[in-house]
Amino acid sequence: MTDDLGTPYLRIEREGSIAWCYIDRPEARNAFTPAMYYGLKKAVRLVNTDPDLAALIITGVGDVFGPGGDLGGRTNEKESVPDAVGHEILPFLTIRDSNAPVISAVNGICQAGGLLVAMMSDIAVASDRATFRVPELLRGIPDATFAAALPAHVGLAMARDLLLSARTFDAAEAQRIGVLTRVVPHDQLREAAVEAAHQVLRTAPDARAQVKRMLNERYGQVDYQTMFWALANSSELREGMRAFMEKRPPAWIPSDVPLHGPRL
Repeated sequence: MTDDLGTPYLRIEREGSIAWCYIDRPEARNAFTPAMYYGLKKAVRLVNTDPDLAALIITGVGDVFGPGGDLGGRTNEKESVPDAVGHEILPFLTIRDSNAPVISAVNGICQAGGLLVAMMSDIAVASDRATFRVPELLRGIPDATFAAALPAHVGLAMARDLLLSARTFDAAEAQRIGVLTRVVPHDQLREAAVEAAHQVLRTAPDARAQVKRMLNERYGQVDYQTMFWALANSSELREGMRAFMEKRPPAWIPSDVPLHGPRL
């Protein structure tokens, strides 16, 4: 394993036994390409195989942590597109199941796949400026990971609320309902993320792995078959993507429903 994660938009910086993975694509507001998703997987594998590393902290640049996938399908010729297909590209379960601690330092906007990265981390520490949203249904995407994971974090009623409304919520609410556990002043985020990593590293690794396995059994079954069928075949998804790119509401919204709040 090397520190090259296959994309110029992710970079590894080493600080002793901790690897920092920076999501660094400001020109696209840190939107994930397939190679970036796979690169996060490689970062987790790196800290689990490199004897000089013991933990991973994932963070973003500027005022964005991660907004999810790049709906415009933009990529970079310098990226190494993986041979893996479908759910094999996604890093979420790899983050969840990592033996080495994975911490998310949520520095700003955190939505869709970015929110799943934070939720699947062992500990997510958020800036008090961070905001959150689960916008997949606005695009016609039946997201399988959220459907399995979100009820385990916040309960079924709140999961329904967040998934079906796609509303934005702030860091204080994210902490209160259990999406994540720690919120700190923005200028203390880095220090708080390092302390979280150190706290986990003080625990016995084999026993910790067993506890994580038992905790992870609380998540529901991830129905990737339905999700990826929709990605390939759903007319709703195609309409949702076109509407987003054309900066208009999707055709399924009734004409008397007002359009307000964050961009659909």
